[in-house]
Amino acid sequence: MDMGLSGKHIIVTGASGGIGLVITRMFLLEGAFVTGTYNQSAKPLNNLKDRWPDKLEAVKVDQTSEDEVGKLFATANHAFGRVDVLVANAGIANHEGIAVQDMTMEQWENTLRVNLTGTFLCSKYFFSNLEMFPGESASLILVGSTAGYFGEAWYVDYSVSKSAMHGMMMSLKNEIVHLAPKGRVNLVNPGWTMTPMAEEALTDKDMIRRILQTIPMRKTAIPEDIAGAILYLASDVLAGHVSGQTITVAGGMEGRVLFTLDETDSTES
Repeated sequence: MDMGLSGKHIIVTGASGGIGLVITRMFLLEGAFVTGTYNQSAKPLNNLKDRWPDKLEAVKVDQTSEDEVGKLFATANHAFGRVDVLVANAGIANHEGIAVQDMTMEQWENTLRVNLTGTFLCSKYFFSNLEMFPGESASLILVGSTAGYFGEAWYVDYSVSKSAMHGMMMSLKNEIVHLAPKGRVNLVNPGWTMTPMAEEALTDKDMIRRILQTIPMRKTAIPEDIAGAILYLASDVLAGHVSGQTITVAGGMEGRVLFTLDETDSTES
């Protein structure tokens, strides 16, 4: 089925990361032009750049800097024209949990600056791009987390930053239509997903057993699971009348124990 993504211009933030890399590849496979951002190394994007040299632009961006985000969109517009879709995927999380009474102001402010302010800045310049290049349709896809819905002990900074994505979506879905009459804003909340960010936790047998106690499907996600939901929301053909909605990709995860540890032992992650 033609998803209508061929020729569309997509910005994927955090394109060099575990989920972002797969999102980028899947958009390219659909014939889209992609501007992918990275913060430290573009190396993970090299294979995609070799395969699609005329369809992928990799841009180093610190999304906490308004100047750099503004330059990102200027570069993207110059390379491929109007940005039709923004996937606000970039974010950080500390690998070691910290109790709130021990959390420093530096950590708190840095997490919110990257995850929340960075998403705000990217959304701001995406909307400016829509104002500069009028069109009927557009799609903003915010990437949150189940931690923003259920909470996550020892990670209050991350949980709060991701919880805010819902409020951002509910406000911006009402603004985007003033720039693109068929514009849409939606939110994808990944659950536990096998990425480098979560690898340490998901290779701990005791940890994975506790996680699977809360998931009816009794398995964790792979990046392709998240990317599939994002491509669906990006498509005007498949999701053209879907806005202000949250898709949680977490195998039916709940904030309560559904299975005993013995019942999870016979399943695979």
